[in-house]
Amino acid sequence: MLRLTAGRVGSLLTRRATAALSTSSARMASHEVSETVDMSQPLYWDRLDTPLPDRPFKDIVSAADKSLKQKEKGPWSQLTKEEKIALYRLMFCQTYAEMKKPSSEWKTVMGGIFIFLGFTGLVVWWQSIYVYPPRPRTFDPEWQAKQVKRMLDMRVNPVEGFAGKWDYEKGQWK
Repeated sequence: MLRLTAGRVGSLLTRRATAALSTSSARMASHEVSETVDMSQPLYWDRLDTPLPDRPFKDIVSAADKSLKQKEKGPWSQLTKEEKIALYRLMFCQTYAEMKKPSSEWKTVMGGIFIFLGFTGLVVWWQSIYVYPPRPRTFDPEWQAKQVKRMLDMRVNPVEGFAGKWDYEKGQWK
């Protein structure tokens, strides 16, 4: 069994306590920087499939917006077009047309795909030069022609196979 002296146990505990305190202070520093979101509260989302979000876009309204909200309770025929748009922007961040507007994200995706394919091609090229051995001589066309001639001279599988398709009197394929 292991025997630890009191000094070794003390230094071990001191190191662990120091590490724990330093990581918790780092955690506290990061906690001050980041803002937490209460997920139990309703959130605002601009989504095509959810026409009415859980809460309005602007929760905190100015004095002008409050007077506009009071005016909203009356007849809408008295509101100007600009006031109706301002009321809409209090409730929603984007219109359906703005949400459906195509983005240029496809260009980024295609660029990433082409970069990945280019890098893969470079890796394959590098491997063909430095990793793989040279092609065997049996792949050369002259070697294959000599091999066919040798198989015909040996009359390999003369009934239904290779030599059966060769006309030996004319010296050509049947």
